[in-house]
Amino acid sequence: MATLPIDTAKYTGIICAVPPTPRLVNRESGQVRVDRDTGKTLYQVGLCLMAGNSADVVNVSVPGEPSGLQVGTPVTVRDLVAVPWENEGRHGIAYRAAEIRLLHAAPAAKGAGQ
Repeated sequence: MATLPIDTAKYTGIICAVPPTPRLVNRESGQVRVDRDTGKTLYQVGLCLMAGNSADVVNVSVPGEPSGLQVGTPVTVRDLVAVPWENEGRHGIAYRAAEIRLLHAAPAAKGAGQ
């Protein structure tokens, strides 16, 4: 199916609503889901997407564990897409991103003499 790009610049804010957790292939065995392209573990992050007077929380899959994300932290998302899916009469939309990171990195330490 086609992937539908999402323009994140249209949102007034994106914050972490649920911290990253590994996606599982099998809950009983604990086997984690792996990205086909990178070989990295897929993580799921709950993001609150805010625009105007509305907000939606969506679960976004991302390869590799995003660092420093905690509930309420503002984030930036690179290459967010919606992927419609259907399986045995069930259907929905899966969200995926190339990267999720903190919106503002910690300030760099000043060197000696500055």
